[in-house]
Amino acid sequence: MNKKHDLIGKKIAILATDGFEESELLVPKKAVEDAGAEVTVVSLEKGSITAASKDGEGASVKVDKVVNDVTSANFNGLILPGGLQNPDTLRTHANAIDFVRSFFRDGKPVAAICHAPWLLAEAGVLDGRTVTSYPSIRTDLENAGAKWVDQEVHCDEALVTSRSPDDLDAFCSKAIEEFAEGIHEEQTV
Repeated sequence: MNKKHDLIGKKIAILATDGFEESELLVPKKAVEDAGAEVTVVSLEKGSITAASKDGEGASVKVDKVVNDVTSANFNGLILPGGLQNPDTLRTHANAIDFVRSFFRDGKPVAAICHAPWLLAEAGVLDGRTVTSYPSIRTDLENAGAKWVDQEVHCDEALVTSRSPDDLDAFCSKAIEEFAEGIHEEQTV
């Protein structure tokens, strides 16, 4: 592995709940673990969370920490997987939104894919930012002050965004690069 993208000693949080897009959680989780990071799955409750699936229930993932018990100070970066239900549920929980917002306040990298930028809109961190996402939430992100672009991955300072599972290779690569670089100047919250 290229030393520039070595994540040994880094701690990365994945914030998710039931209804996450399976590949958008599992693929980035494996990628950052393979790069040497310690990954913590953070959710609303103890136990496990289940992916959305066209055939019923998808993969189940163990929750390592409850969002009420952690802060961005515990981590070097944050991954936000998409899916429809996952970010829609999370954006209605103040503690989840405060957790997301704290990464921006602390200048730590955040990687959000598909519908996950809904959380960024709710956290009020998109004004003046350029992002991409699943096309159906474009208007929501623009209404939150973002400039939307149709790209497989876009990085605006320490904010990495992608459109869909088709973009996972580019998303993971850029997220790992940002996590390796670490803290940026304090971002606007």
